[in-house]
Amino acid sequence: MNTSDAHGQRLDEMEVKLTFIDDTVQALATADADLSQRIAALERAMRELRGELSAMRVAQADDPHDEPPPPHY
Repeated sequence: MNTSDAHGQRLDEMEVKLTFIDDTVQALATADADLSQRIAALERAMRELRGELSAMRVAQADDPHDEPPPPHY
């Protein structure tokens, strides 16, 4: 095998590896974007749930002066 063939073969191998790396990077970028969207949706849901929980606490916190006196009075 002459040096030209060896260089050509080595270049072909490097091109294959670069294509694989490009595909992997693209797949990781897509996965990262998907995860970012899911995290953002979960954060919105968490904020909504916290708001609902806070509203429920406020609704259940009745003023003790509004309660009728106990039956033994």
